[in-house]
Amino acid sequence: MSIIELGEVRDLPTGVPPVRRPRAAGRPLRSAAVLLLALVVLAGATPFPERTVIVVPAPAAATVYLAAEGVFVVDRPTPDEDRHLTAYAQPSPSGAGLRRRWQASLPRQGDYLDVRVERGLVLAMGVSAADGVFQTTAFDAETGQQRWQHPGAPQPIAGGGLLLSDPREDGSGAISRVEPETGRMLWSVPVPERGDNTYHGAYGRVDQFLFVQPTGEVQMYDASTGVLLRSVDTLPGDRSAFQRVQVVDDLLLLVPPGADRVVGYGLPGLEPRWTAEVPLMSYATRCGDLLCVVPQNGGLQVLDPATGLLRWSDPRDLLADVRGDRLLVAGSGEGYAVRDAATGQTRTELGKWILIPLLGRDDPLVGVRQTAGGRVVVAKLDLVAGRAQVIDVLPGLASGCQASLPVLLCQSLNGPPSLWRLRP
Repeated sequence: MSIIELGEVRDLPTGVPPVRRPRAAGRPLRSAAVLLLALVVLAGATPFPERTVIVVPAPAAATVYLAAEGVFVVDRPTPDEDRHLTAYAQPSPSGAGLRRRWQASLPRQGDYLDVRVERGLVLAMGVSAADGVFQTTAFDAETGQQRWQHPGAPQPIAGGGLLLSDPREDGSGAISRVEPETGRMLWSVPVPERGDNTYHGAYGRVDQFLFVQPTGEVQMYDASTGVLLRSVDTLPGDRSAFQRVQVVDDLLLLVPPGADRVVGYGLPGLEPRWTAEVPLMSYATRCGDLLCVVPQNGGLQVLDPATGLLRWSDPRDLLADVRGDRLLVAGSGEGYAVRDAATGQTRTELGKWILIPLLGRDDPLVGVRQTAGGRVVVAKLDLVAGRAQVIDVLPGLASGCQASLPVLLCQSLNGPPSLWRLRP
């Protein structure tokens, strides 16, 4: 699991890591002075093999997305010109350049949040600036021909198929299953007004989705059929209140009214298991054999997922990433460290980096850090081994980097985005 943030390397004051609360975002890491000095010396003295740099032919202010199958460019919206999605093939190791595969028209209005490839389709997800409604447009991955367009954000279903999640403030939204090849809607389930929803599944593939109704009823549906599997009343009596839900493995976490505690329910039976005091829970994630819970006001609480008992906590730590039983955390202004999930013990300090968004959930963590001379050190960050392995030193990057080693896609300082093929 990665929680990462985009950072602008050129705006980083030397030696001062930006510290922000995580939510699908990454952070610079904590470092000891000796390790920092060693990395700077290594960055300046090690001769790296010549790298390949390929410029992405993207218009000004365009958004570029890296995928295993290639690179996708979304033009910025303009009132008088057509808007396009352009697909380029992934460059070969020889660095022959980017080959444009196809170009397709996009709606002029709206902001695009993601472009991904699923089941032979390229899915472009946008959101309307006017009403906040999500919309997914599907293109044939080989030809660029538009297949379909529907409201909602896509979620892959375990075993094949797609869900489209379309919550709306007026209560008219729904979660629907769409046939990927044709765009035919197979079924829809209304999303409750003033309710919350979440998903259950492994490796990003949904097998069930859950609603919590304002009345307190939690409902679990089969993601393949849309059939209601079971439900449980969490607010006995005639009450109505907003509650939040999240699924972590086979545990449903419910934040009841008051937001000063978390109730754990077992899945698939929805039986209540435990209640723990966690004020203002922001989110939770698995960390080793335990449950890491992050409050909205910062800090970290680590619970036993079977009993809800508190194993340890730290009011200062901000969780940045989890790999197995190792946590990457930011402390109180001193940088980032690797801690043991079971005990909270600090294992090592890695240095001051900005984490780069990754293409695959199990890809190696990649961090970048600017040197005093304006160059950018790129390293693989191994939480289990407790080390930062410098893999290249680049002349300078700007922002919006994405990684799928050995490829790094970044905006250049004074030009279009570029693909950097680093040394293995």
